Amino acid sequence: MSYADTLFVAMCRDILDGGISTEGEKVRPKWEDGTSAYTIKKFGVTSRYDLTKEFPALTLRRTAIKSCTDEMLWIWQKKSNNIHDLNSSIWDEWADESGSIGKAYGYQMGVKHQYKEGMMDQVDRVIFDLKHNPFSRRIMTNLYVHEDLHEMNLYPCAYSMTFNVTQKKGQKKLVLNAVLNQRSQDILTANNWNVCQYAVLLHMLAQVCGMQAGELLHVIADAHIYDRHIPLVKELIEREQHPAPTFWLNPDIKDFYQFTADDVRLVDYVTGPKIRDIPVAV
Repeated sequence: MSYADTLFVAMCRDILDGGISTEGEKVRPKWEDGTSAYTIKKFGVTSRYDLTKEFPALTLRRTAIKSCTDEMLWIWQKKSNNIHDLNSSIWDEWADESGSIGKAYGYQMGVKHQYKEGMMDQVDRVIFDLKHNPFSRRIMTNLYVHEDLHEMNLYPCAYSMTFNVTQKKGQKKLVLNAVLNQRSQDILTANNWNVCQYAVLLHMLAQVCGMQAGELLHVIADAHIYDRHIPLVKELIEREQHPAPTFWLNPDIKDFYQFTADDVRLVDYVTGPKIRDIPVAV
């Protein structure tokens, strides 16, 4: 069975059984009807995925691999903050009349900074270091820029990636690992979506840098289940589990900026039914 399913079920049960309710607190998110959106939360939830063993897609329900890859590329490759560059409507609630979400996500990835080697943005710096200084302990990105927070329509949730390269004894090929840091996560709507898109990113960067994708460590400061999601989560975690799918990444792509969502595929991906009409707190 899928290891991602095992971790997800255990995490949800831990939150439901031992989490803390925010009911009665002054919370920011609201439901569409204006009601406060309360949660059951756990602090400091970590999950570790070994990408050498399997791809961490849930089989309890289908994760749309092309759509989550498209959003990741919107941030990391297009470095865009405009929803007109995105092939889905998931950011529509946070966009202004021009389609901008402010100085958030892709905008921060596109800002160039001065380094000893010249001007580079964060993505190009990561790729440069992985190719020229792979064992550095300083290969990371950060989207949580305080001076720009007032111009972001939503503060970054998944805000930092820290990359770390290892080499197994007797093997020439380097292994690319990463830590994904998240300040907050809606477990039902976003957990496996984020896990899959950053697993794809790790595979892509490893391929273009001549490495092998290794471990993805996911750290969530505030892991929560919204009150109106509780019955949906309870039903979901009781579903039948299936073997993990096989991940395919187009082996012909050697330049990160040439990847598209069509270069990613999940083979033999058997899942439970889609959960429809999930309420989203804004």
